[in-house]
Amino acid sequence: MKKIRAAIVGYGNIGKYALEALQESEDFEVAGVVRRKGAESKPAELADYDVVKSITELKDVDVAILATPTRSVEKYAKEILALGINTVDSFDIHTQIVDLRRSLDKAAKEGNAVSIISAGWDPGSDSVVRTLMESLAPKGISYTNFGPGRSMGHSVAVRAIDGVRDALSVTIPLGTGIHRRMVYVELEEGADFKAVEAAIKADPYFVNDETHVSQVKSVKDVNDVGHGVNLVRKGVSGKTHNQLFEYNMKINNPALTAQVLVNVARASMKQQPGCYTMIEIPVIDFLPGDREELIRHLV
Repeated sequence: MKKIRAAIVGYGNIGKYALEALQESEDFEVAGVVRRKGAESKPAELADYDVVKSITELKDVDVAILATPTRSVEKYAKEILALGINTVDSFDIHTQIVDLRRSLDKAAKEGNAVSIISAGWDPGSDSVVRTLMESLAPKGISYTNFGPGRSMGHSVAVRAIDGVRDALSVTIPLGTGIHRRMVYVELEEGADFKAVEAAIKADPYFVNDETHVSQVKSVKDVNDVGHGVNLVRKGVSGKTHNQLFEYNMKINNPALTAQVLVNVARASMKQQPGCYTMIEIPVIDFLPGDREELIRHLV
């Protein structure tokens, strides 16, 4: 069977874990890694792979895993889709997903390619669980309670603020889908803490939540990549009330995000041109192997 050739675009936390997930997936091979530095200061674990500054320098790429900050996803995806290469990403600003889907659907169809967006664990795999729960109790209320743990998207957003050297954003669940954001910042010399604090609280990632900002000497001293989620649905099946479903997990955040990205990269090879979210794709498409064997094993 011909292996799927995947390129990793960006080589931060998610990119590193994506490489590990690809190495453990027998139906994939690594086409190469795209970094701003290219092969300069090439990490030892990339010694056997092509490391370049542009995906156009790689050969026969089937799908690009965008391990980039959320706010640069659309730009990278459009450039790569125009080359006829599938893209997958973990875009995580929930309120902007529909707009991104419209934008990349047009780009994907023009490039005769497939884009799967917002494919982390939330949004992403949790979205699939929420969809299933709502189908089982069509009337009712769902709550998504994150944490306690580090939010990668929120942390990246803070690092982009002027004056911030490093940052950690920790999500604390308060119940019924309400969260507190605990943000720890390591500032550049001369940076104004009050200005940084105001910019954080005004950012779309934080504006709707109770947010507390603290200055620390070193983010590394407080950092932890663990996270988790508790999903709850209470509702009605038919005319029967008091149906209660609950889903819990505790995770290494970037490792799970990377695994989901590899899963959807596989699924992208089975879809028609266009842009999709995970809830639009048959879950069996995320798995490798013979379809009938999977049905025999899972159903």
